[in-house]
Amino acid sequence: MRVGVLYSRIRKDEKLLLGELRERGHDIEKIDVRKERFGLDATTAAVEDLDLVVDRCLSTSRSLYATRFLDSYGVPVVNGPETGDVCADKAKNSLALAEADVPTPATEVAFTTEAALEAIESFGYPCVLKPVTGSWGRLMAKIDSRNAAEAILEHKETLGHYEHKVFYVQEFVDKPGRDVRVLAVDGEPIAAMTRSSEHWLTNAAKGGETAPFALDDRATELVERASEAVGGGMLGVDLMEVGVEAEADSAGTGGSGEYTVHEVNHTVEFKALDAATNVDVPARVVDWLEAKAAELADGAVAGVDA
Repeated sequence: MRVGVLYSRIRKDEKLLLGELRERGHDIEKIDVRKERFGLDATTAAVEDLDLVVDRCLSTSRSLYATRFLDSYGVPVVNGPETGDVCADKAKNSLALAEADVPTPATEVAFTTEAALEAIESFGYPCVLKPVTGSWGRLMAKIDSRNAAEAILEHKETLGHYEHKVFYVQEFVDKPGRDVRVLAVDGEPIAAMTRSSEHWLTNAAKGGETAPFALDDRATELVERASEAVGGGMLGVDLMEVGVEAEADSAGTGGSGEYTVHEVNHTVEFKALDAATNVDVPARVVDWLEAKAAELADGAVAGVDA
């Protein structure tokens, strides 16, 4: 397999992936988007004869544009630009989940501070205000009072970027001190872990403690449906348990059997999953990439024969 790895920085996740690809003898073309140009008909990147390209860009904007250009050249890329477009925007993400009848937190979007304050008051306190783009729990606010809401909305209104004028307001879900991150490929779970913290933000990037998690049937079903809702691919599906006590999780499994899916991520990090579980995550990812490349090759041959 000749595989391109689209990146802007080589992190531990990419090192794990590259190491597994090299160990299996695959040809790798590392594509640093900071050094390449993308024209309407061609790119300076060496993408000819690649079986597929894996998007591992750290920057969301670079990811979305680079994959869109590669797709226009007919270069197979995972995840595709349509999936990236939905996952990179929390509002689009929520809409896609809701339209697929995947349980997701109640959400409203407003475009002025006055309308946003009305939305916040309708949810009651606490509720959550998030940027429509972003990761690692940055710029997210749990709002506990009207005074806090007014102050945060004023700060966002004065920020320069237009996306800060899109006020994404969400109900506060009383989770049991943790959420669940699942790495899935085309809806099939590879590995799952909990991220726990005394802070309301439990992201591993925020210092949340990780532990393996055994998915029950309901969680597995929701992972598959959430993946399909955003277009499939290699995704990080984030779930919160609903109505389960923190003490009920000693076995590493769900307590109530019900969840809400709050986000699906398209350039998912997996180093924490690899460390927290007994799953060889890079190996499973490369298994999937090999299967995707074979599927594409079979499709190309079928097209020629036709």
